[in-house]
Amino acid sequence: MDDQGAATNEAVDRDFADAGHRTMLVTLSGVDRPGVTRDLFTTCSGIGASVRDIDQIVMRGRLILAASLEVPAGPSRQLTTAIEALATKLQMDASIDVHSSSPPVASPRPSGGFRITVMADDLSPASIADVATQIAHGGGNIERIRRIAHYPVTAIAFEGRGVDPDELRRPLAAISAERGVDIAVQDTGLETRGQYLVVMDVDSTVIQDEVIDLLAAEAGQAEAVARVTQRAMAGELDFSESLHARVALLAGLPEEAIARARERIQLTPGARTLCRTLNRLGYRIALVSGGFTQVIAPVAAGLGVAEVRANTLEVVDGHLTGKVVGEIMDRPGKRKALEDLAVRFGIPRRRTIAIGDGANDIDMLEAAGLGIAFNAKPVARQAADTSVSVPFLDSVLFLMGITRDEVELADARDGISDTS
Repeated sequence: MDDQGAATNEAVDRDFADAGHRTMLVTLSGVDRPGVTRDLFTTCSGIGASVRDIDQIVMRGRLILAASLEVPAGPSRQLTTAIEALATKLQMDASIDVHSSSPPVASPRPSGGFRITVMADDLSPASIADVATQIAHGGGNIERIRRIAHYPVTAIAFEGRGVDPDELRRPLAAISAERGVDIAVQDTGLETRGQYLVVMDVDSTVIQDEVIDLLAAEAGQAEAVARVTQRAMAGELDFSESLHARVALLAGLPEEAIARARERIQLTPGARTLCRTLNRLGYRIALVSGGFTQVIAPVAAGLGVAEVRANTLEVVDGHLTGKVVGEIMDRPGKRKALEDLAVRFGIPRRRTIAIGDGANDIDMLEAAGLGIAFNAKPVARQAADTSVSVPFLDSVLFLMGITRDEVELADARDGISDTS
């Protein structure tokens, strides 16, 4: 050992000699390999030390392992020398910091923990810097940063404490718009854990189509239905009025045309993966739609979704009458469906998630614990807690803290190769 190393050990011994125990922070870094954690703690055993904290991260084959130990004063030189020898053997770098007392523990802030998820096809360093800066401005402390997805988007999760998530949402929404990335802010307190209810719009969300347009094409009324839709978008008709006007144009359509329209439906990429994963977790899933039960219910069954709330076309003598029967599933109806299902399943509102794309979804997006605007119109994005601007519905999983690796591992165990 050189003179500098001997001096370091002597300083450590003097520090330890002042009292019975000291806090030692040991950090190993280098190429990852099996057994590093085992070797470190085997080296530290047998001297009466207590483990106070451990943190470990592996990125691209590089390991950083940190351990905080409460160590008796006596064997300081022995332990320091042993750790340095271990690092040399493993061809890793070692850092050993000794404190005369345990680091002060900050008084807990009234807010709970937060998780911020940042997603983009091409995630810029400036986006990460902006998010970290905003957390610091709010007085928050980042405890962990990890990549949770590399496909179909890059998703990074920040986890920490010290700032109320509600205080971060508005400034991070501004960063999201400026940088062109999707950012979600969530509370990670105990009350957010447990079963969730996920309520999804159907047209242009779970599927890429508009059901009324598919039926209008079958009836030869595509242009007429489009004109009514344009009047509704211009504010001349509300949803209920436009629904009745468009359905009236379907009068006389044979019932078998519904099956033909259903066969033309294209699921949104990632819809199967999303529903399959949520079902594995035991979450409750519901589809709510201004479309029609006769088309949507079979789609829901194929996705393993048991709960469907939609409008029902009246059929008499094998033909559509041009009317809908039962309660209309409109903007208030979607919110009511979310609220009723939450009560039915005993799930608190804060553990509900709503996903939609249009003005008809605004009320349920606002009512949910987490409202997600999926490739949405501006009015829906403004009402939602966060937005997803990539065309992959399973990206929603990353906002829930579910990693791509976890999804792929579960699919592999079940022998599933279809990730659509």
